[in-house]
Amino acid sequence: MALTLAALSGAILVPKPEDADFIVDGIWDTGRTAERYEQYPGRFAALFDKRDAAWAGKWLVLPWEVGESNHDKSAEDTVVRLLKHIGEDPNREGLQQTPRRFIKAWEEWASGYAVDPAAVLKTFEDGATDEMVVVHNIPVVSKCEHHLADIIGAAHVGYIPNGKIVGLSKLPRLVEVFTRRLQVQERLTSQIADALIEHLQPRGVGVLIRAAHHCMSTRGVRIHGSLTTTSAMRGALLDQPAARAEFLALCRDAEAGK
Repeated sequence: MALTLAALSGAILVPKPEDADFIVDGIWDTGRTAERYEQYPGRFAALFDKRDAAWAGKWLVLPWEVGESNHDKSAEDTVVRLLKHIGEDPNREGLQQTPRRFIKAWEEWASGYAVDPAAVLKTFEDGATDEMVVVHNIPVVSKCEHHLADIIGAAHVGYIPNGKIVGLSKLPRLVEVFTRRLQVQERLTSQIADALIEHLQPRGVGVLIRAAHHCMSTRGVRIHGSLTTTSAMRGALLDQPAARAEFLALCRDAEAGK
């Protein structure tokens, strides 16, 4: 980009920012690049400024980032830079398709952002009871927002109906809505519980998650075999000890295979 702008404007490229009259970036997105040049006020500019309402929140693709068949390669270029950063050769045979595969995989891993929990929790009255309903051992496959590493575990989700119920398959689907986002386990647990309270209005809700965090087992302290347990109780399961004890006992039995 710098070479193109210099050729079009007749400007001279310089190696040091302190020698430049202008510092030009392609996109002002998070503002982190601009922060590097705060000591040169009035010199930094961007071709596209996402602080402008016309561009805010949009994924911008520059013309030279579009490949064959109108394919957006801009995100893939980030993966290429990552491969180079860790010392790999993105052009070797085994890695040539990796950027595209990586982006497709992340589109799946982050698919929960595009799903409204309300669309998942369709309720009906026929069959509603006053007894607790629990779906056990729901797979939890998420990514931690601190290192983008795996969070792998299982969730127990239960509620006490208040005249309305949901199909049993909707509880695993609700879990997936929130696991397919960048997460911390504490927030994930609360989001599932709060969504049930908001859209189902039950008498009570209980969510229990046990999960392993690969950011702890594969890097840093490298603790293997540990699990993190989080719970979120709402309504009767928070206020009534007997209901809470029943839910936790059912979870223990399910984990023991009873």
